[in-house]
Amino acid sequence: MDTAVTNTSRRDSNEDDRTGLSKEALKRAFLDNLFYYQGKFPALATKNDYYMALAYTVRDRLLHRWISTAETYTTTQARTVAYFSAEFLLGPHLGNNLLNLGIYDEARLAMRELGLNFEEILGQEEEPGLGNGGLGRLAACFLDSMATMEIPSLGYGIRYEFGIFAQDIVDGEQVELTDKWLRNGNPWELPRPEWAVEVKLAGHTHHFFDREGRHRAQWIPSLTVIGTPFDTPILGYHNNTANTLRLWRAEAPESFDLSTFNRGDYWGAVNKKVVSENITKVLYPNDEQIQGKELRLQQQYFFVSCSLQDMMRIMRGQGIPLAKFHEKYAVQLNDTHPAVSIAELMRLLVDENDMEWDDAWAITRKTFAYTNHTLLPEALEQWPVHLFARVLPRHMEIIHEINARFLDEVRLRFLGDHGRLERLSLINEHGERYVRMANLACVGSHAINGVAALHTDLLKADVLADFHALSPEKFSNKTNGVTPRRFLALANPRLASLMSDAIGDGWVSDLDQLRKLETYADDPAFRSEWRYIKRAVKEEFAGYLRRRIGIAIDPESLFDVQVKRIHEYKRQHLNVLHIVALYHRIKNNPDIDMTPRTFIFGGKAAPGYRMAKLMIRLITAVGDVVNRDPDVRDRLKVVFLPNFNVTTGQKVYPAAELSEQISTAGKEASGTGNMKFMMNGALTIGTLDGANIEIREEAGPENFFLFGLNAQEVHDLKNNGYHPHALYHDNHELKAVLDLIRDGSFSRGDRDLFRPLIDNLLYHDPYLLLADYQSYVDCQGQVSEAYRDKESWARMSILNTARSGKFSSDRTIRDYCNDIWKVDPMRVALSSREQLQLDMGKKGS
Repeated sequence: MDTAVTNTSRRDSNEDDRTGLSKEALKRAFLDNLFYYQGKFPALATKNDYYMALAYTVRDRLLHRWISTAETYTTTQARTVAYFSAEFLLGPHLGNNLLNLGIYDEARLAMRELGLNFEEILGQEEEPGLGNGGLGRLAACFLDSMATMEIPSLGYGIRYEFGIFAQDIVDGEQVELTDKWLRNGNPWELPRPEWAVEVKLAGHTHHFFDREGRHRAQWIPSLTVIGTPFDTPILGYHNNTANTLRLWRAEAPESFDLSTFNRGDYWGAVNKKVVSENITKVLYPNDEQIQGKELRLQQQYFFVSCSLQDMMRIMRGQGIPLAKFHEKYAVQLNDTHPAVSIAELMRLLVDENDMEWDDAWAITRKTFAYTNHTLLPEALEQWPVHLFARVLPRHMEIIHEINARFLDEVRLRFLGDHGRLERLSLINEHGERYVRMANLACVGSHAINGVAALHTDLLKADVLADFHALSPEKFSNKTNGVTPRRFLALANPRLASLMSDAIGDGWVSDLDQLRKLETYADDPAFRSEWRYIKRAVKEEFAGYLRRRIGIAIDPESLFDVQVKRIHEYKRQHLNVLHIVALYHRIKNNPDIDMTPRTFIFGGKAAPGYRMAKLMIRLITAVGDVVNRDPDVRDRLKVVFLPNFNVTTGQKVYPAAELSEQISTAGKEASGTGNMKFMMNGALTIGTLDGANIEIREEAGPENFFLFGLNAQEVHDLKNNGYHPHALYHDNHELKAVLDLIRDGSFSRGDRDLFRPLIDNLLYHDPYLLLADYQSYVDCQGQVSEAYRDKESWARMSILNTARSGKFSSDRTIRDYCNDIWKVDPMRVALSSREQLQLDMGKKGS
């Protein structure tokens, strides 16, 4: 390998090694980076050295576009989207950037000619676990789409040192491990210490009157931390736009107190460093204790304060007055985590820049827009007033002032309606007082949107009904989407190639073009190719599973997949009840004719969510029994794929044939996994929940397996009195299934292990599993029958992909730009090195 690595061709004088896109330029740059960045020669280089060398090679090409983009935005003073999110679940950068640069094949050939395994190099990348699930992945898709659509934008968030925990399964149970995503370095980010800002915390406020007799407030903090930005370029597909994701790391103003150290207080010498850096230490600290709640609030405030101060720095650099803040920026709040930014912008404008309250409030409301992501009341963020006031004393005063003025407006609109006043108030006065962050987001934003048609309707009718009655013009729907670059072109290259050969490759940046595939659904030769590719992908995934968890699965079986965060409302345990029902049928009749299935699960349970962790234990326990029972004869196989993340998703989505989207109707805001499965040709079994409704409308009812109660029926059933225990007694198979679990058949005789889960279903069943059970099982029977007709299934699969265009995040971003942000695309031209030198010469003179 050493000889191969060093055998490169002579330089082409017409191509720059830092920006050239040819195979030969990539090889030369790769070796330069191996030697000069990693300080290695081939005999000593590790796989990680090769990964870093290739990553730096690609990053050079990004930086060329990144600098050109920044220069364009600066000189034009472009109106810019600032996307505020506590999570950005990006996934691996290398493959995606190679795809977007259009040099994926050139890089593969370059590595091959150097005697290196390209796939192994890609596999070396540590995935940044900077998100918990759909919220963070949506933010990442949006960044990709904004760059592809040439929308001037900045993503703002937190550079967590440790991301979402790495999940292992030990004795069938989830074990949380530290996610050390930075242990080998991160070649994609650039620290910007020159743009660091100060962030205040705790302390008290001082009120006074200035020389003009105006009331003023001064915040005197007891703790100050430094926010240092780390920038990651986000490249668009086949264009010159590279936008910025700016993540903030917390540091102490002084990391080491020498005088304290010299007095012998070694802990005190570094204590401020430890306390400050804890703020960005870990994604979502356990907030069951008050210390965890305080740290989480500090995290949220820290990143929005850093971001707003940074945005003001940019305005000063461009000579734009703060009075035009709302003209320069459209700020989108990705759920309530960044909602404290409303109070922070008011503080910065009023306290730090002497702006009058009314002027500042007008700017603030024109700046922010709020995306709601939940229909679960318990998920609407609230902070105890005493905690909020201790951490952010000035913001507590500002929120009280906003609330007082807002409620005065409400009284004029709804005279004497005290109940409405209580519901709309930013402060929950029932029992312990809480700050309602969703209410703050609604009051301080000019636009409010849901993320699927049903979700938005339910927000208007229920969760945010009072706000809708007050300001209906604020509300709109923006159905979520996902990027087809990562989740189809990159994840499923063989299918992508087949489609491009048939209809051209314009679909990669215009997914509606997939509609052209509809005519191919009736072409036997195309269906045959489609099936061949699906089989090849399934075989590849089966090999991956065997290497990863040691379980062999049959590629001939139906791959039935449910990968998502583990939660009761997502109803992974309903899926398990169906598996147990099938197993029970086999045990009663070992020769029963049954469509072979492989059930694939994946997802993480929150560390403190006992019931969700018990659901994982049930999945693995059922798998242990089913997979080793000789009566089953490989007709059923159950696997749980540990540590599900973006990397794993890129392997699972192309292999799946049935997508389980079985949440209780009215509980899932949208879902985005359902869209990734659809793009890759999986058929959906699901309820009328979230974006499932729109997926069914697009795919056609005949290409979607529908079951269960709808949202109105769920509401009516609960209001009229729901008795799950009666369903248990009335349904013979359901009773047998629950009894098998309760009686220890899947827990080595331990009747107590799953008792909490079964008792919850029998006596509470808050998510109506038992009410939907028979409909679900019957629908699964239809799935089994449909799968037997391979030609018909292939046709339905093709039509699902062909009709997935609506669910591109490009369409979602276009809707935001047109309806909420009012931001236009801006074409970026690459700056030449000669032009940069000329500019520097002018500056020097």
